[in-house]
Amino acid sequence: MTYRETLDWMFVQLPMYQQQGASAYRKDLTNTLLLCDHLGHPERNLQCIHVAGTNGKGSTSHMLASVLQEAGYKVGLYTSPHLKDFRERIKINGTEIGEDSVVRFIDQHKSFFEAHALSFFEMTVGLAFDYFVQQKVDIAIVEVGMGGRLDSTNVITPLVSVITNIGLDHMAFLGNTLESIAVEKAGIIKPGVPVVVGEYLPQTKPVFAQKAAECHSSLFFASDLVTEDHPSDLLGNYQFHNKKTVAQTVRVLRELGWTISEEQFKDGLLNVVKNTGLLGRWQQLQNKPTVIADTAHNKDGLALTIAQIASVDYDRLHVVLGVVNDKDLAEILPLFPKNAHYYFCKPNLPRGLDAQVLAEHGATFGLRGSVFDSVRVAYENALQQAAPNDFVYVGGSTFVVAEIL
Repeated sequence: MTYRETLDWMFVQLPMYQQQGASAYRKDLTNTLLLCDHLGHPERNLQCIHVAGTNGKGSTSHMLASVLQEAGYKVGLYTSPHLKDFRERIKINGTEIGEDSVVRFIDQHKSFFEAHALSFFEMTVGLAFDYFVQQKVDIAIVEVGMGGRLDSTNVITPLVSVITNIGLDHMAFLGNTLESIAVEKAGIIKPGVPVVVGEYLPQTKPVFAQKAAECHSSLFFASDLVTEDHPSDLLGNYQFHNKKTVAQTVRVLRELGWTISEEQFKDGLLNVVKNTGLLGRWQQLQNKPTVIADTAHNKDGLALTIAQIASVDYDRLHVVLGVVNDKDLAEILPLFPKNAHYYFCKPNLPRGLDAQVLAEHGATFGLRGSVFDSVRVAYENALQQAAPNDFVYVGGSTFVVAEIL
């Protein structure tokens, strides 16, 4: 198969959460364990950092990768979802896995995937682990897909477990309380492996403390232990907490014998985009008008992003907005400012919520605007309507941002 044919097979034939949502979610590790055994257990030959959390795990993973690259290590980075190309999920020192490597892996193991009905995410995790071992990375940063305890990535025993924060998201899978979601995220904590928690709430701190105690794991609350801030090329105000999480994780790595100087740490934070290719985090696309794209998509993430919009000087606000169909609109739409013109649109995937439905719900919360057939048309109309001193925000979903990058 060609690379395009391989992707078509991966995306269409097998369940893919990014496209399908709930029907693609697997609630146990059986298939992942079978795959690891089939591949010769590459996960046992990797030194890893495992990163979970409701928000910020992607930014935190990329920051850690950048810092370790600046320190001279060969760094594997596994994240999800991708924005433009599947290969964004698997990188070494910022370079995406080659198309030929993807094709070769799928061709070699296709019969196994079919025999065991592996999901898109399960086989992608196997590809990442296999590739990192073949390429002899020094360390791999592995981002959880969803939750933690039952996520396919949770077959590794990392050097450090990192949990950025806990918020109410993916409640259909992880539970409808902060405590129950924290239990799922805390599922990545392994016996004797130190744990860094970025942010905690009164409801979640005891969950982490209990799990760490059960595992005899050292527990570090970064928000309590890190006082200084450092500049970064990731400009969203919400990165403040992620940088603290990274700083404490680096402290733990140093204690474990990894050589990372203070200068390398600072350079890593300053060069995240250059070193890793991260996109979509308060990313400025142009000036006059100012255009910002951001992948925040749940209540906690959007609250921080919208607060940052409110701190910007502009004449008029334009919002290109689209969401997926499992989003709790009553939770997120009240966060958006009423004094803006909205360009409602549907992300181009099966899970995308119909733009007219979104507009009708938006109207109940005082959000007024126009409905468009696609993200691209909505975005082009926003640019046409915006004056030089206006502000255009593109967001609501990772997939909306992906379509205009």
